[in-house]
Amino acid sequence: MLTSWLYLIAAIIFEVSGTTCMKLSAEFTKLIPSIFIFVFYGLCLTFLTLSLRTIPVSIVYSIWAGVGTLIIAMISVIWFHESLTLIKIISMSLIIIGIIGLNLAE
Repeated sequence: MLTSWLYLIAAIIFEVSGTTCMKLSAEFTKLIPSIFIFVFYGLCLTFLTLSLRTIPVSIVYSIWAGVGTLIIAMISVIWFHESLTLIKIISMSLIIIGIIGLNLAE
């Protein structure tokens, strides 16, 4: 069971890395970040699939999507200097509440 959770964490890390490379690729005009998009997403989906061995798909997907979204939102504010508005903060809070709710429902 612990291994599946580690796979899920790896999937989240690779998904966030792939999404960050999307921004860094400048619409596929920069070679290295463009290549890493596919490498990171391939690894992401591999680890995501492995995490499903013992964790229900509803839990895996909600955590993967929600936590990935939260991390990307933080990266976009810190690294890419996007604005952090009240609506973004509220929306991120709702994502966290949703993930907690889905986990409690199991």
